[in-house]
Amino acid sequence: MCQVDEEFSVCLEKTPVPTVSKKCMKCKENTAVLIIRVGDAFCRECFKEYFLHKFRAMLGKNRVIFPGEKVLLAVSGGPASISMLTQVQEGLSRNALKKLRFVPGIIYIDEGGACGQNAEEREKTLSQLETIFRKTGFPYYMVSLEQVFGLPDSTLEPVSCGPERPGSSYKEAVDRYIQQKELEQKLGELAVEETQNAVDLLSVQASRVPLEHSLALEKLFSSLKTLTAKDDMLQTLRQHLILHTARLNGYSKVMMGDSCTRLAIKLLTTISLGRGAAVAADTGFSDARYGDVVIVRPMRDYSSKEIAFYNRLFGVQSLFIPGLDTRAPEKASIQRLAESFVIRLQADFPSTVSTIYRTSEKLHTARPLQTSTAEPSAKCLLCLCAVHNKADAASAFHATVISEQLSRGQFREEARTDQVPQGPFGTPGASCCQGEGQSCGGGGCCTTERTPVLPDLNTLLCYSCRLTIKDMAAVDSLPRYITSEAERRRRRALLKEQVSEFLLEDGEEEQE
Repeated sequence: MCQVDEEFSVCLEKTPVPTVSKKCMKCKENTAVLIIRVGDAFCRECFKEYFLHKFRAMLGKNRVIFPGEKVLLAVSGGPASISMLTQVQEGLSRNALKKLRFVPGIIYIDEGGACGQNAEEREKTLSQLETIFRKTGFPYYMVSLEQVFGLPDSTLEPVSCGPERPGSSYKEAVDRYIQQKELEQKLGELAVEETQNAVDLLSVQASRVPLEHSLALEKLFSSLKTLTAKDDMLQTLRQHLILHTARLNGYSKVMMGDSCTRLAIKLLTTISLGRGAAVAADTGFSDARYGDVVIVRPMRDYSSKEIAFYNRLFGVQSLFIPGLDTRAPEKASIQRLAESFVIRLQADFPSTVSTIYRTSEKLHTARPLQTSTAEPSAKCLLCLCAVHNKADAASAFHATVISEQLSRGQFREEARTDQVPQGPFGTPGASCCQGEGQSCGGGGCCTTERTPVLPDLNTLLCYSCRLTIKDMAAVDSLPRYITSEAERRRRRALLKEQVSEFLLEDGEEEQE
């Protein structure tokens, strides 16, 4: 028990609080101007060298980007993506110690139509970003989210990774790149004016959005009931636009500006949304789910604090662009709640983000997900991750599936479809007319104006995307390329079912 008159013979020592008046931990000479972590004090010059080295070390350690490849930088205008753009500029400059050897391009997805911005705010943001992009000298593509309704039907079709590079050695690729550069210097550089004119044309085309696409985007997001579903759908459509732009312009790699803090939040969000099987692909350094286009995250070792310090010290200009969850309460969505949880926990326990991040590093994707040789139906229709919809009998997932089928009356629908006349290969909805030249009329089955029936999407989606579609009031508001791919997969599965008895399974020998 404490005594009122108790005397302490030993004086209590006060723990010194770290200050910026101490010396730099690296050079031991200059005065530190910032403290990243407890005991990690840097001066201005050493911090810049440390920041640049971490970016190039991440690319050099993984060796995913080969010399001469076209890499598309996905820039959202935030601190992390703008800092990534600055790192690429530093690495491609003539004074760089270890110069980067890829060909960069920039893409910006204008999400103002889904976030409720008016035309003036969107135009102002585009002009500010265009000023930043022009200073880099890289080709840039400013794409509005409304253009997702104009994507071709082949956007979600599986694409193979292609043959391996000749030699399959990184050092041999570097030698070939150096020889090619020396040859280009002897022959002379190409003119830059044609490239700049093409870039200007692209930016003008991106600013013209058809009215029907704007109305379709508004209808799509108004049909989503929760902010969680809206945020998930926005991320999916953004990835589809980036994928299409990369393929259209010959980019084989896409750089995302996800920081360590953002990936820690994304890991908890992904697990909370039921996408635990795709955590490694969503948070890892490389993501090869799309086959010919690989997603890389070179900023995954930087915390948001380091990025903020770098942008402030070296005058890196970033923009604040309102999103779907701007000014939303903490419990408005799962994404917002996970972000608030991680940020508040990080303030009290500085090792929170690094602990979550190191956990994600230990996860790896399965081999069928890294290549696109898998069956198309084995991948989710929206996120293109692996689908695990095989439910065992007497399991909780099987009970959920049965309940959904009973609530929709699917069994009664299947009973009615059995009475529909069958066409070739047993496809329903074939012509019910017996003679040639006869027609049902009045919008019957023989008319070409009949609206195609949207197939059941649950069998084509992963658990997380199924919950997103479940929150939609009108499924027919999805873009056409998604419904077309769903119909194509349904027909493929139906045809496979008809000829399955004539096929040999893997490892099965034909009996005489």
